[in-house]
Amino acid sequence: MARVRAALYLDFDNVFSALIRQDPDVAIQFAEEPGAWLSRLTTSLTVDGPRRWLILRCYMNPGGWVPHPDPSAGTQRLYYSRFRPYFVNAGFEVIDCPRLTHTKNAADIRMVVDAVDALGDPVQHDEFVIASGDSDMTPLLVRLRRADRRTTIVSPADAALAFTSVADRLITSQELLELVQGEPVESEEQPVVVTASGEPEPPASFGQFRDLVTWRFTAAPGPLNLASLAHDLRRQLGTGVDESNWFGFGGFVRALESLRLPHAKFSNHFVWDDSRHGPPETAGGAGSAPEPVVRLSAPLGLPRLPRDMWPPVYQALADYAAGHHFNLTEATRWARDALAEQGVDVSRSAIAFVTRGTAFGGAPLYRTPPPNAEEVATAFADNVLNRAEAAAIALTEEECAEVRSWLGAPDPKA
Repeated sequence: MARVRAALYLDFDNVFSALIRQDPDVAIQFAEEPGAWLSRLTTSLTVDGPRRWLILRCYMNPGGWVPHPDPSAGTQRLYYSRFRPYFVNAGFEVIDCPRLTHTKNAADIRMVVDAVDALGDPVQHDEFVIASGDSDMTPLLVRLRRADRRTTIVSPADAALAFTSVADRLITSQELLELVQGEPVESEEQPVVVTASGEPEPPASFGQFRDLVTWRFTAAPGPLNLASLAHDLRRQLGTGVDESNWFGFGGFVRALESLRLPHAKFSNHFVWDDSRHGPPETAGGAGSAPEPVVRLSAPLGLPRLPRDMWPPVYQALADYAAGHHFNLTEATRWARDALAEQGVDVSRSAIAFVTRGTAFGGAPLYRTPPPNAEEVATAFADNVLNRAEAAAIALTEEECAEVRSWLGAPDPKA
């Protein structure tokens, strides 16, 4: 198979500072072993095939730092400069980007200029991999798309929808952490096969998935709960569902939508045959989200969970934190399995979303002492509302309280 000529532009400050707030151990591994995850990225999470790196650039503020995550280290600051030799030895060209103002360095501008310059190189770069969660990169992705180049975003956190929607491929922080730790990722377990028509050929077990869903959908006397349906299918189809990330579609609902079931209608929590069933929400279902939650769900990528599912997620994460040395990928897997034993089916991606939000909300699970379920809920709700404000989603105080209530978080004014 011909290799894709690729260019990688890494905003080290942006990626590392986001990762260390989620999982300090893996963030250090990311910075100290770039050659290992780069090798895995060569053949993993690809768009058109394995990559051949023509450009490898790491943009770093040599004076940048974060609070040291290890209190016993004897220093309060962890300077980025200590990681510079690791990237040089891995074949990266390290571009020093010292701070120009109190809060801003020139990394994003340098990345944009260098990427646009690369469009004029004699050798064409087929794919541009942008490792940054900064939505300021959106115009660059638009420019690369206009030049008919493939783009992949490596996002260290929950990036803005306007940013990620422009790219051909999004590598989430969960996938990045798995990549760093050497865990199986989708493209290694489920390589994409292209048919004669040029369309991706789904894995062999996709046919079983299609048959099971079609039978359940046709025989259903009423709307099907998406979470329960996903849980049942995961049990019947086995681990291939998670390893392939729902057969390469990136999520359960997207896999369902690909089947084009006749008269199928979807809501946040249900799928139904519109020719035989009425919408569950209008039929008095208690699962319909309030308007403020609906308004911010799509822009923030908020998982589509019913109100009563949020507290069990917080409790499962608190239980994990209380009994384990924290590891984000292990935490999401452990919490998912623990919830499944209780009959609560929540995807790892949804649990990872909550875990990241909890960390950015000020109660990371690796904290000593670890946060309890109420602290997890509060931090997660705080982060959701902070992200809503940053995205210019206007919410009144009453609507904010409604969002907190839906997410199962206590009212700070109570």
